[in-house]
Amino acid sequence: MSKGPAETRAFLDAFEPPSGVDVIVCPPYVSLAPAVGNGVPVYAQSVHWAAEGAFTGEISASMLVELGVDGAVVGHSERRQQFGEPDDTVARRAEAALAAGLGVIACVGETEAEREAGETEAVLTRQVAAIPRHERLVIAYEPVWAIGTGRTATPEIAQEAHALIRALHPTPVLYGGSVKPENAAELMAQPDVGGALVGGASLDPASFRAICEAASAVS
Repeated sequence: MSKGPAETRAFLDAFEPPSGVDVIVCPPYVSLAPAVGNGVPVYAQSVHWAAEGAFTGEISASMLVELGVDGAVVGHSERRQQFGEPDDTVARRAEAALAAGLGVIACVGETEAEREAGETEAVLTRQVAAIPRHERLVIAYEPVWAIGTGRTATPEIAQEAHALIRALHPTPVLYGGSVKPENAAELMAQPDVGGALVGGASLDPASFRAICEAASAVS
């Protein structure tokens, strides 16, 4: 929940994506329209599964299409943890977006308690099983214990999780969890890490470009 319309326009004016890497920005709903048409694909941060109806506060896939948005994130760890989104509604959101012609970034990841209990493989297997297979869908692995905490999965931990996910679902897998310019290259050099889902470090144009440049260098 960062950057209103004016801040979004200023960000995109200052941000120039490097060549050799696919870059997407995911502003909040009120900033989607100002972001569209600035040379960078735009994804919403969530999308509802229904075309319309009594779902106050939600946004349908057809509304995003009408705005010119390219896709949507579904199942982000904050949506799962703070708003109680279960696997089945994550799947329904993804399916609705794909049916409307949008791209999808579907997020999965274990909590700290689940990792400490040795449940990482079971959690990821359950979450990935709910995600549809489609050429316009990619998965993002977000270890919840590394979201906004400053803690980052080691490259070895990230690679292990990504290898598991790719064995379950044949799609590129992004890493999300305190990605910043200082650790981006090492993380994305891992063989099964296909990119990054960047949080706080994406809010500054120079920081985000540095991460994109790290991705370009290892692609």
